[in-house]
Amino acid sequence: MSQSETEKSPEAVGFTMDDLLSALKSVAEPTRLRVLALLAEGELTVTELTQILRQSQPRVSRHLKLLCEAGVLNRYREGTWVFYRLSPGDGIGLLARGLLNYLPGDDHVLAADQERLSQVRQSRTAAAAEYFGRVAADWDRLRSLHVADTEVEARLLDILGARRYGDVLDVGTGTGRILELLAARADHATGIDLSREMLAVARSNIERLGLDNCQVRLGDMYDMPMPDSSADLVIFHQVLHYADDPLAAILETGRVLRPGGRVMVIDFAPHEFEELREAHAHRRLGFHDAEVATWFRAAALEPGRVERLTGLSTELTVTIWSAEKTPVIKEHAA
Repeated sequence: MSQSETEKSPEAVGFTMDDLLSALKSVAEPTRLRVLALLAEGELTVTELTQILRQSQPRVSRHLKLLCEAGVLNRYREGTWVFYRLSPGDGIGLLARGLLNYLPGDDHVLAADQERLSQVRQSRTAAAAEYFGRVAADWDRLRSLHVADTEVEARLLDILGARRYGDVLDVGTGTGRILELLAARADHATGIDLSREMLAVARSNIERLGLDNCQVRLGDMYDMPMPDSSADLVIFHQVLHYADDPLAAILETGRVLRPGGRVMVIDFAPHEFEELREAHAHRRLGFHDAEVATWFRAAALEPGRVERLTGLSTELTVTIWSAEKTPVIKEHAA
């Protein structure tokens, strides 16, 4: 007889009895339970947790270290900052989330933590809004040159189809808009960007929308913080024109894609708007289909359909290129 979801053994959900005991010991402390409750709402830094818990940084760091060692938390370095979040998946992360159901809803300590968490988030949002306000004028000018973002997004969703996307990687995530767009059909979605300011904007948007399956990380398109064959879908949305070496970025994409995985590149067709190079740091003024296809093939990706979007009142053509990492077919000896 098959086991129900609540009757699965530790082995069935990805951890051993020793893992289970280690995780239970790690959370059997009031402050660490408070940490779990806070990180269930989203990722936080040591500094933010220190502010909320009103404890010293060494003490908070010690609690975090024990939780990480037990596999209850994951840590991600972003320059000099380190972010913490609950471990994902069906293993220890599932156990940690299950324990949260037993925390008392009327506990005054937990309620005070949530109030201070709200204050931290408000500060984050204010800082992100201030940065975005400084750059929004330039972005609005650029948007006016090409078809509406809503049309581009609708075409992208049409190409991807109604299937599940699996593990998604958004390269150069910016405000996290692509994460927001794809979250409903993604198992997990990660956005990477080299701008800490833009990551702050994206992180604020993710939290505001409650996108628990999304996260953002400091990351380079030439050295993505992802294991080999770990992504089912990689998106480059208006990113490659900033690249010094687009081929290197596509080769790195080939590394992180799983067999059968897809990459979508959304960028401009060739144009002559020098102002984008001078005022917006564009390295390339658009791309030809043939060169994008050449990059795909160099990364062992099979080029797919090409879509173009342009409007009567716009001056730039947006192109969507796609490719797939073909599965390796092993020959069997006769």
